[in-house]
Amino acid sequence: MSDQGRFIWYELMAADMDRAKRFYADVLGWTANAMPNPGGGPPYTIFEAGGVGVAGGMPLMAEMKARGVPPNWTGYVAVDDCDAAAQKATQLGGSVRQPPMDIPGVGRFAIIADPGGAVIAIMKPIPPEGGAPDRPARGAPGHAGWRELMAGDLARDWPFYEALFGWTKVAEHDMGPMGAYQLFGNQDGEVGGMMTKPAEMPTATWSYYFEVADINAAAEKVKADGGQVLNGPMEVPDGSWVFQAQDPGGAHVSFVTTKR
Repeated sequence: MSDQGRFIWYELMAADMDRAKRFYADVLGWTANAMPNPGGGPPYTIFEAGGVGVAGGMPLMAEMKARGVPPNWTGYVAVDDCDAAAQKATQLGGSVRQPPMDIPGVGRFAIIADPGGAVIAIMKPIPPEGGAPDRPARGAPGHAGWRELMAGDLARDWPFYEALFGWTKVAEHDMGPMGAYQLFGNQDGEVGGMMTKPAEMPTATWSYYFEVADINAAAEKVKADGGQVLNGPMEVPDGSWVFQAQDPGGAHVSFVTTKR
């Protein structure tokens, strides 16, 4: 089966990589392994949950800081053809922020933005030797449990993702004055939600929720380890508990305890 439209990776651009390693090890139980950089730059960190790679991280480079890029998390979505997908993104009203390029032994990727300006990565991965590890069930601690888009305009931006990735609309919740919250899915089932961002939010953005066994304990760890809890913990309509936070370096990250 094609992985087209599946979330396959998450990547942190960190203000301080060593501090980020300590923070995510405590809050999520991740272990960090440094991979040598063939170009001679800083190593690339692989974060693992239960021995399985779930995310990566690297220091925020000086040129990125100069462009005003803050510490951030970016999600990667698999595509069957990276170059064709990047071209299609522009045809659908989006833009290409980083043209397609190869990562030796890993795959070909690009950074794109939707019509509202929210940034996401696309990749055609090279299949690993021996096949990919089994995907854990939703709710597995340390793994991504939800993805959320605060869109510039949901009515305009949803067709972009539907056409580019083949995502499907699962359901829609009426959030009153905040508008509609739309659930979407792919071959992994229901995987995320999106809504038009509040007017006071300066930019459209994606956020990623990582699973924790105890939402309240995780919130206390975030605060104890130098992060900030921005909203929550709170219960959401499906009975799960979530909170939005900022890690010690300023990257926005969210956490979820999915209802079993």
